[in-house]
Amino acid sequence: MRKKSDFILRFCLIVGDALALILSFAVAYFVRVHVDPRPYAFESQLLEFTWTIVFLVPIMLVILAALGLYKKSIFLGRSRFPERMRLVLAAVLSVAALIVYDFFVGENLFPVRVMAVTAMVLCFVFLLVERILVRFIVRQIFRNDYGTKRVVIIGNHKNTEYLADYITATPECGYRLAGVVANRKYIPRDLKTHQYSSLKDALKKARADVIFQTDEKSTEYVYKQAIARHLLYYFVPSETALSSHFGELELVGNTPAVLVMATPLTGGYAVVKRTFDIVFSLVAIIITLIPMAIIWLIIKFSDFKHSPMYADDRLTQYNRKFKCYKFRSMKSEYSGLTAEEAFIKMGKPELIKKYRRDGDYMKNDPRITKIGKFIRKTSLDELPQLFNILKGDISLIGPRALLPGELRDYGDRSLLLTVKSGLTGFAQVSGRRDISFEERRALDIYYVRNWSLMLDLSIFFKTIAAVFKGEGAK
Repeated sequence: MRKKSDFILRFCLIVGDALALILSFAVAYFVRVHVDPRPYAFESQLLEFTWTIVFLVPIMLVILAALGLYKKSIFLGRSRFPERMRLVLAAVLSVAALIVYDFFVGENLFPVRVMAVTAMVLCFVFLLVERILVRFIVRQIFRNDYGTKRVVIIGNHKNTEYLADYITATPECGYRLAGVVANRKYIPRDLKTHQYSSLKDALKKARADVIFQTDEKSTEYVYKQAIARHLLYYFVPSETALSSHFGELELVGNTPAVLVMATPLTGGYAVVKRTFDIVFSLVAIIITLIPMAIIWLIIKFSDFKHSPMYADDRLTQYNRKFKCYKFRSMKSEYSGLTAEEAFIKMGKPELIKKYRRDGDYMKNDPRITKIGKFIRKTSLDELPQLFNILKGDISLIGPRALLPGELRDYGDRSLLLTVKSGLTGFAQVSGRRDISFEERRALDIYYVRNWSLMLDLSIFFKTIAAVFKGEGAK
């Protein structure tokens, strides 16, 4: 829950903003039609008008995101002025965007100017009130120590003392002090019991979610420790370093801290990606439900003793295990065995070296059934993973979901698991089994470090082309 608290906060904020925007336009319509006595010259009914606004809400949410209104530092910061000024601009730009849309489409959304002005004012008011309510609820939740992140502060600097005091005195900030690694003079007197002799000891005992580093000593080591444990890492820069910081700058109290991200796939982007996953998986499940039922029956009739589906342990974000669903394509006597165990069981241990040498692939693999070869060739064996996407175990696009035993072969395994595994990914559309294990690993790491919406779109369309052409599927 603590690792997902920022995601849940932004998701709730987006849902709240969407409802506030829809309500503001609906009220503007109601006021113009039923309260304002002057005649009007449009025929659309309230329900029809509201559905049009619902369709256009994503445009307005993009405007809010572009203005930084989903940044935690803006939403939970001490000063409300930056957020309110951005909300004013968001209200103006949202109505302007709808006017531009109306001009090109000709739906006559705002036949009278006063309705657009009323909607603009109500957008600001409703968004402001909705965010005040969400902020109040979030702070109450944090005060009850639910969803807060446990913090370890490291560094011999005056900011260590300030951060420790601020986090302890301000429970609604969303953090809880778990430990401090610093000389005693940098630790507040009443927090001496939180001192640890080393970062390694603190991380082992304090169950941390976040590391704040306040000095520049061994920054690479501290950052690697954060990545290895899938923790957030904040570096508190000196005054001279502020002008050249990288990452996302936040204010913790009055102290600027740079969130050094292992991947760009964080914050609002993670919400957008998860929303797309839910919509896509739901639509895809509906479309493929009959084909999946047919495949299930064919496999069942070919082997009545065993289930047509199997669930294998795989790894996803934060090194979490999940059950990966697939149609059974392997002979039942080899199901659940590693390649080594299966080839030894069938009395052909010499195939192990060849299988591993060819990138975990073997033409005419003796473990695969006849129907299994077909559904693997067409990627139909992976259709049940749509349910994994819907559940949130994996994403549509991401690094390949690894078997727990495979993780040791990845030098950057902690970095690889900072994002959710995917049904398809950069490595799969770059050759799938036609490229070496080292190349696949490099492509997966590249995806994590260089994620973007455009990269996801590119992989999505390449996946569709590859599936239809059967390229690389074996």
